[in-house]
Amino acid sequence: MEAGTIPLTPEDRAILDLESPRVAGHTCKVIVLAEGGPRLGALRDEVAARLGGAPELLRRLDGPADAPVWRQDRDFDPAAHIVSPKDAIDVDQARLCETVGEIFAQRLDRSRPLWRMDVLSLGQGGSAIVWRIHHALADGTTAMRLAHAVLFDGVTEHGGAPATRGSAPAADDDARRRRLAGLLRREFARSRSPSPFDAPIGARREVEFARIPLGALHDGVRRLAGATVNDAVLACVAGGLRRWIELHHGELGDMRVKVPVSLHHEGDSVGNRDSFFAVALPIAESDPLERLRQIHAETAERKEEHDAAEIDDLTRGLERVSPRMERIVKRLERSPRRFALNVSNVPGPRGRMTILGTPVSSLRSLAEIGERHALRVAALSYADEICLGLCADPDVVHDLGDLARGIEAEAQHFL
Repeated sequence: MEAGTIPLTPEDRAILDLESPRVAGHTCKVIVLAEGGPRLGALRDEVAARLGGAPELLRRLDGPADAPVWRQDRDFDPAAHIVSPKDAIDVDQARLCETVGEIFAQRLDRSRPLWRMDVLSLGQGGSAIVWRIHHALADGTTAMRLAHAVLFDGVTEHGGAPATRGSAPAADDDARRRRLAGLLRREFARSRSPSPFDAPIGARREVEFARIPLGALHDGVRRLAGATVNDAVLACVAGGLRRWIELHHGELGDMRVKVPVSLHHEGDSVGNRDSFFAVALPIAESDPLERLRQIHAETAERKEEHDAAEIDDLTRGLERVSPRMERIVKRLERSPRRFALNVSNVPGPRGRMTILGTPVSSLRSLAEIGERHALRVAALSYADEICLGLCADPDVVHDLGDLARGIEAEAQHFL
């Protein structure tokens, strides 16, 4: 390996390979600032001065297509990464989602480090930073670490320590086989109903946001069902999907969703380190509380059995033993019959943040859809709110605003 280069991890390579003319490879944070936000030049200077704490933001892709590496960009230009589009003046709140969707659909320049901040001027003096970061560079947990490193003022408490990767408990061979059989039964069950999001996707994107009071949601689901905020997010999504399907499709059934699980260690520096498990959302169940109870029971079992760590161990074992089998399993994992959509949840800052002294009013997240998975949901908590960012192909998923409002309406059952 040439000096000054860093090989991409297998996780980074796999994400890079997913990008296509129809699939952008980035995630996105939308940071809404109060009136009197920093000027563009001041924001550039501040971020540039703090990039030493986030060296991955100074790396660009290099090397051959079959063996890409990260290399320090010695010609790094902050003005190419922190920009204010010409049509981004006085974007009112009604047009914010439309503008963010247009920006999200644009590709990052692979000749430069794979991130960009588009600074929008909102009505009534506010502003918004639309920060795209390529997923090969950072997953949701890493993106929040980078935000603390280069954007947020002061030494602040992060939004919860990254989840520690827990290996499955040691067991004898018989017990291990029983655990594996249980994992395969839980994980590789097929949805009995076709996914309404299983269709060829294009390059256009529409985004919407559902915003829910975090403290009230946490206390409500704990009181009602001993459930967690993660369970509540899935239950709100399930209820919102039920309302949306009744309006647009009419046929109700179960719907399996993929739930990413962070396996980052405290203090690690890798860009991508997560696994997942799949959960069946009981869309056909009419009682919101019963939906929550069923979801909580399933996620509790998946956590108790360490399914996310087991899946990670299984995948890494296949990489070593049979790369061909590993590729087959990954193709199965991406099948729309395995899961209809991806629903992630990343903890953000618990306290209120500022950027160059300007309060951060809200913090929102978006993640890219995939082939034959025309909807994606990314939840991010901030202070006293949790925001669910919805990203979709508008030619497949119609009236995305109905779904966002339905999710907010479902949350009222638990507050």
